[in-house]
Amino acid sequence: MRALLSALGRVGRGIRWYMTTLMGDTAYSTYVAHHRRHHPDEEPMTERRFWRERMDDQDRNPGARCC
Repeated sequence: MRALLSALGRVGRGIRWYMTTLMGDTAYSTYVAHHRRHHPDEEPMTERRFWRERMDDQDRNPGARCC
């Protein structure tokens, strides 16, 4: 029983990770981690500015999306 619950927990965490990554919820934290690794002496963008620039970029280059 314990093994089954553990497996279900792993599956649930995997699904949550997949959905948050797919929807872009982790984009800012990924950006900050990358920025700190590659540009440690520079301040990263604020979260507000990051999302604004991301949305502006998507508006300029729509690519494959439904709307």
